[in-house]
Amino acid sequence: MTTAPRATVRLTVSQATVRFLAAQWSERDEQRSPLFAGVLGIFGHGNVAGIGQALLEHEHEADGRPGLPYILARNEQAMVHTAVAYARQKDRLQTWACTASIGPGSTNMLTGAALATINRLPVLLLPSDTFATRPSAPVLQELEHPCAADISVNDAFRPLSRFFDRVNRPEQLPPALLGAMRVLTDPAEAGAVTIALPQDVQAEAYDWPAELFHDRTWHVARPPAEASRLAAAADLVRRARRPLIVAGGGVHHSEAEAALTALAERTGIPVGETQAGKGSLLHGHPRQMGGIGSTGTTAANALARDADLVIGVGTRWTDFTTASRTAFQHEDVRFVNINITGFDAGKHAGLPVVADAREALTALTGALDGYRVDPAYEKRQAELWHSWNEQVEAAYDPPPEVTGRLADGVLTQATVLGCVNELTDPRDVVLCAAGSMPGDLHKLWRVRDRKAYHVEYGYSCMGYEIPAALGIRLADDTRDVFAMVGDGGYLMMPTELATAVQEHLKVVVVLVQNNGFHSIGSLSESLGSQRFGTRYRYRSAGGRLDGPDLPTDLAGNARSLGAHVVEARSRAGLAEALAQAKAWPADGGPFVIHVRTDPHVPAPGSDSWWDVPVAAVSRLGTTQDAHAAYTGHKKAQRPLLAPAAGRGSDGAPTERPGNQS
Repeated sequence: MTTAPRATVRLTVSQATVRFLAAQWSERDEQRSPLFAGVLGIFGHGNVAGIGQALLEHEHEADGRPGLPYILARNEQAMVHTAVAYARQKDRLQTWACTASIGPGSTNMLTGAALATINRLPVLLLPSDTFATRPSAPVLQELEHPCAADISVNDAFRPLSRFFDRVNRPEQLPPALLGAMRVLTDPAEAGAVTIALPQDVQAEAYDWPAELFHDRTWHVARPPAEASRLAAAADLVRRARRPLIVAGGGVHHSEAEAALTALAERTGIPVGETQAGKGSLLHGHPRQMGGIGSTGTTAANALARDADLVIGVGTRWTDFTTASRTAFQHEDVRFVNINITGFDAGKHAGLPVVADAREALTALTGALDGYRVDPAYEKRQAELWHSWNEQVEAAYDPPPEVTGRLADGVLTQATVLGCVNELTDPRDVVLCAAGSMPGDLHKLWRVRDRKAYHVEYGYSCMGYEIPAALGIRLADDTRDVFAMVGDGGYLMMPTELATAVQEHLKVVVVLVQNNGFHSIGSLSESLGSQRFGTRYRYRSAGGRLDGPDLPTDLAGNARSLGAHVVEARSRAGLAEALAQAKAWPADGGPFVIHVRTDPHVPAPGSDSWWDVPVAAVSRLGTTQDAHAAYTGHKKAQRPLLAPAAGRGSDGAPTERPGNQS
């Protein structure tokens, strides 16, 4: 019997890669979407004749309507941020691929790779590599390692990626691509995925099996909770007197907001939120206590101090969330960790419930039928929230004794945030990543839609805001996005404003100028370092950076990149600028609002702490005082190692010490 020859398609490695990516789909809850929205890139030697040529050919074959469009970015790190923000806005079901030239072009993506992996967000990186055949080594921008000739700068991606491969021969491409797709669509493994492509291999031709390019759908799973773990968790909740839920980013990724709301409403258990989980319950819900931890509300942190059971849902338990392990002070506090990854579920010696957040919360609500916290506990929640809400109102609209100390044309940062919050639509997205504003947003922002709060605080990367705004707008052009960025972050990466102009993307940038690093300045002062090196100033005749403020024209810089700029010098002026921004055409490109603030007027405190070590020995009195305060705070740190109760071998719940009433 004669076997028919297998159909093949002759393409370069790059052409095969592009064609493969265009045929990949993701599916969850019977909703199917293209896995890749397109490719972001900057061409140079290494990819201009490889991936670049393949994308050009793909565009021509699609008759001007490419299934995998290409967007020219201005900075390699920035384009990864754009892809990551897009993936987060799409609940990790869609993303972009990013391509860069060899050497500095590719290594510029390293920061973006770290950010993606830390935040558990999928992005595909295609860094170009030096020649696999080495005909003329060393080539321009090649790192020579004297002990290993096969090492390149792209090996730096290995610890930053959830999957890494290098395609040195065409035959290696199919398993590399399939392995990459597996990780990108696994919610427990999501992060940066890197396939390094040597520049000669990118252009090499090969006869590929035609089935490699057939449409392929990757199912995104919702694993349920194991029955015994769920029962043990329910037992712990029923025996707790002051339980507290901490909602993390996994609530949003799994679209579990409704399930969390149902659990909180039926049980009366209050909810504190991490930065990634903010908006899990919407503003005004009686169980919503706002941000928790170092940048949290006094309401959530007061409940955290007394909680005897903490139910973490989709959280990594970072130091900001736990206030460097000082937030939870009950002597018998135990943890239940609902997480899709066993790595995160096992933290703080908690009872691990490894499952999809929506599935686990729905099942836990059923297992707690008839349970509700004591009415006195619900009353305390209401009192704490009312007190905090009054502080927020006073921060949004500060009294004359505060405004009277401000220079002409200068506002408080809280006033700026309050004005933007009140004058934008509920579905509009607020975006931030670094500086003092993430902390203020975590405390003060009132979230009115599940997708309306986007603060990157896993890596807290300066410069994330403007490129990420592009990603959010590409993901959903029915929402306006307001990128809140300080002058420090703006100066790190303003260039994607030019990309927004190029793509006619309406993004609103609220550029807050305070002539330096507001957050680090405040931190420096609290640590006894007197805000040293945190202001944008001339060097004085004495050799120190303590001269007049630099005359940096950030509004003029934004204009030079093609953005429309309005300078607001009062609260009324800011309100007018926001009205103009809302009326700005959808295809009008970037709209920048420049406003000055006073970095010495803080937002309300969180009654919390963050562990940043202070110099143990110093001749400065400010540092000596700060170290004494630091030593006092360290005494409140806890190891959080007490195991949660589980079930014994006979299936009966085991006891835990304390709280036996």
